[in-house]
Amino acid sequence: MKREMSLEFCRVTEAAALASYHWLGRGDKNAADDAAVHAMRYMLNGIKMSGEIVIGEGEIDEAPMLYIGEAVGEGGDGVDIAVDPIDGTRMTALGQANAVAVLAACDKGGFLKAPDMYMEKLIVGAGAKGAIDLNLPLKENIENISRAMGKPCSELTCVTLAKPRHESVIKMMHEMGLKVYAFPDGDVAASILTCMPDNDIDFLYCIGGAPEGVISAAAVRALDGDMNARLLPRDVAKGATPENIEKGREESRRCQEMGINPGTVLHIEEMVRNDSSIISITGITDGDLVSGVTLNGSLARTETLLIRSSSRTIRRINSLHQLNRKSSTLYELVFGKEKDQTSL
Repeated sequence: MKREMSLEFCRVTEAAALASYHWLGRGDKNAADDAAVHAMRYMLNGIKMSGEIVIGEGEIDEAPMLYIGEAVGEGGDGVDIAVDPIDGTRMTALGQANAVAVLAACDKGGFLKAPDMYMEKLIVGAGAKGAIDLNLPLKENIENISRAMGKPCSELTCVTLAKPRHESVIKMMHEMGLKVYAFPDGDVAASILTCMPDNDIDFLYCIGGAPEGVISAAAVRALDGDMNARLLPRDVAKGATPENIEKGREESRRCQEMGINPGTVLHIEEMVRNDSSIISITGITDGDLVSGVTLNGSLARTETLLIRSSSRTIRRINSLHQLNRKSSTLYELVFGKEKDQTSL
């Protein structure tokens, strides 16, 4: 993918972060997500490409979404896009840390096409590349990571999500002597931290969303890490209630239509098939990976982590935005009101 596309995708996640900022701490996660979705769609449709959303957020929690199969862009080279306009909608609604706007893009045919459903993920950095296999029990994987990194289990640190479905896993890891950092939401940032050279996180294990999983896979491959994953029907991930069983059957049917067997272990090369990826992550709230949006009158500041797979370049872009110079559409999303043309 052309290098100049990096800045275009940076502008997309910046716009989503700015638009969602209006809803920060207001307790309405769907309104925040809706604003971010509209901002992303607006910016994506201004890029010279023939883009397709191959996996998007929204179906799991019935939130607004850039839907799977949606065409975006003005026309041009074919591009696969995986998006999560807000990874951490609840954190945005409550004003908590580590909410980000994220997007990954690559040359056409490069990303796994899958339904928006749950995904089990195991991620390591370069030091344990090749040491993981989700077909094995998690405890055995942890022991293999320990050997590969030359560290006793008592010195390993895992990051996961603080969800009821992980309580037994967290207990097991504590009994093995590991440190466990449990975030309320937001596994994309956690996945990337696992592979960054200047952090103390050794691996990630969680059951989260598939869109975040594909975005994470793009970043992990770009950073020379490793990842195994498998798609899980809702009843497997969250319990066999009648509602979850019905939803799980529908998810399994859609997987079969897309040529995927749920429950089958996917290796990183099956989720991201080439090294053309560009990954853009813009902070909404302050977090461990990037700083959040700050707003003073009509002047906003954003921080974006931009990763380019082909060169393995990692850039941090700090941007100042004169919002009264933005388009009326984006201005209205940020401030929730029409732009006063007399103030320009």
